[in-house]
Amino acid sequence: MTKITAAEVNKLRKQTGAGMMDCKKALVESEGDFENAIDILRKKGQKVASKRAGKEASEGVVIAKTTDDKKFGCIVAINCETDFVAKNQDFIDFVSSIMDLALANSTKTIDELKAIKLNGRTVEETIMDQIGKIGEKIELSSYEIIDAAKVSAYNHQGNKLATLLGLNKDDVEKADQIGHELAMQVAAMSPVAVDKDDVEQKIIDKEIEIGKELARQEGKPEELVEKIAIGKLNKFFKDNTLLNQQFVRDTKKTIRQYLTETDKDLTVTEFKRVMLG
Repeated sequence: MTKITAAEVNKLRKQTGAGMMDCKKALVESEGDFENAIDILRKKGQKVASKRAGKEASEGVVIAKTTDDKKFGCIVAINCETDFVAKNQDFIDFVSSIMDLALANSTKTIDELKAIKLNGRTVEETIMDQIGKIGEKIELSSYEIIDAAKVSAYNHQGNKLATLLGLNKDDVEKADQIGHELAMQVAAMSPVAVDKDDVEQKIIDKEIEIGKELARQEGKPEELVEKIAIGKLNKFFKDNTLLNQQFVRDTKKTIRQYLTETDKDLTVTEFKRVMLG
């Protein structure tokens, strides 16, 4: 039997991220051949992934971050099966490393992110390695970006919810503060769109139908049902579109009013909100 040293095991562990015992077993099986040992560990990850494919990965970590110039931001969500793994600092650091990679490459799509190299392996392969190491189903479940004049990121405590928000200008007073506060607003109030004109037609149609049905259940005359439904739709726009929502820090004004008080042309270009569960 080939003698495997602790230094060799540690080298393989650093190279692959696999557990010490798994690295030792792989080196023993490969008779000290590092490349073969890496392949063994990869196959183990694929085997575990196959076994866990039907499992629910509802826990995980969501992180939002921007580039230093705050012109580009992204949200990365990687799911796992248990809260125990999600709270493990090594797993959080793993998600953070993928986030930093995405920012460094200004990555635009989830497929692009999966293909980028991290320590000589693609992100997709690295996730497979983590599956073998941890023994749980792990998946890159969401990747969102914003490219704007000013991008702000907000991470809610516990790494289960994160938001991004873009502003159309960065040369206004308190731009950083405004962006941060509105990113928090998105986290707290979960708007469906920036403004009423941005709401998808299928959502509008659904709200009108609900409004009509409620009016009929309340015994309203049929000739008034459409008018009542439109009234309820306008209330929906007020409660669920960001610029028309009440500002949570000052409910006497809307988000639109809060923005235009600073600069009449200042507005939100878009936002992203990712939450586990």
